[in-house]
Amino acid sequence: MKIQQIDVFQVDLPYSGGVYTLSGGREYRSFDATFVRITTDNGLEGWGESTPFGSTYIAAHALGVRAGIEEIAPHLLGRDPRHVDRINDAMDEALVGHLHAKTPIDVACWDLFGKSVGMPVCDLLGGRTAVSLPIISSIYTGTPEEMRERVQQHREKGYKAHSIKIGDDPALDAARVEAALADHQPGEFFLLDANGGMTVENTLRFLRLVPKELDFVLEAPCATWRECVSLRKRTNVPILWDELGDSETAVSHLIHDDAAEGIGLKISKNGGLTRCRRQRDMCIAAGYTMSVQETTGSNIAFAAIVHMGQTIPKKFLRCVLECRDMVSVETAVDHIPVIDGHVTVPDLPGLGIEPKMDVLGEPVATYS
Repeated sequence: MKIQQIDVFQVDLPYSGGVYTLSGGREYRSFDATFVRITTDNGLEGWGESTPFGSTYIAAHALGVRAGIEEIAPHLLGRDPRHVDRINDAMDEALVGHLHAKTPIDVACWDLFGKSVGMPVCDLLGGRTAVSLPIISSIYTGTPEEMRERVQQHREKGYKAHSIKIGDDPALDAARVEAALADHQPGEFFLLDANGGMTVENTLRFLRLVPKELDFVLEAPCATWRECVSLRKRTNVPILWDELGDSETAVSHLIHDDAAEGIGLKISKNGGLTRCRRQRDMCIAAGYTMSVQETTGSNIAFAAIVHMGQTIPKKFLRCVLECRDMVSVETAVDHIPVIDGHVTVPDLPGLGIEPKMDVLGEPVATYS
């Protein structure tokens, strides 16, 4: 089986809540998504997605995804997509870095691998667990009462975990967190995510203001490695890394420095399923917990999240991000219903998705 053609599609994904706000006054109204279809010489098709969270979240942007694919694609024609590590070697030889551009190709290769042997991707990534995966909401910043209401709205939909965005004035953030956690239910998990928008000083001030009885984990408090390590020495609040934990090298340094309790494993930020598989195993060996997420994305990105999450033992898995409800466009039928706040991988080959070609439209680029 050889790669015969690579098609690239572009779709705008409007944010379903109107305006999404992050620390530092960052605002997002729509996300520019890139989809890849790989066709092999035996007629099989594999699909992948990469949707950066704008251009001010990490060093990634939508135009860069498609420009990166233009550099990479010619070097993959004629290769066996099932040789996923060798595909990643070839991508690295063609283009240094730019993991967000390599992700949709890597995911599409796993989709093809699964279809070629009639197995779900999660079984090829190490085998599915019997765990039903709790989904996590993404609660953007606002007034304390607005954030409390958004948590309640997601709770009524069955969500068991909530990512509460913070990263402004310490007193305002403390009020937001107190409100968001005011109706904490048994079995719920709260993650306070600053997306690297706080200083060590502001984080310590914020933590002093938050009621001591509140139960939460702090994610990505500061922008730099030094700040996060410095903060960890000064607090007993569990810390997860996200933006800074983006590669096998970063994870190895994270473990060496004993800098956190776990990571947010984002598929496109961390380079696709092949690289996330390596990082997953490193984290399990270190005893780290993981949430499996994405920068954002639609149904195809969500399928990749769920397949990776389905391979993580229960004691190490916090939650998976339900990115589908962040956007107002469905790009595929994914056969992954939410049941009582949890999801599981369908017993279908590959990612188990059926792309909606009327939504994806015609390719914006083709390589053959």
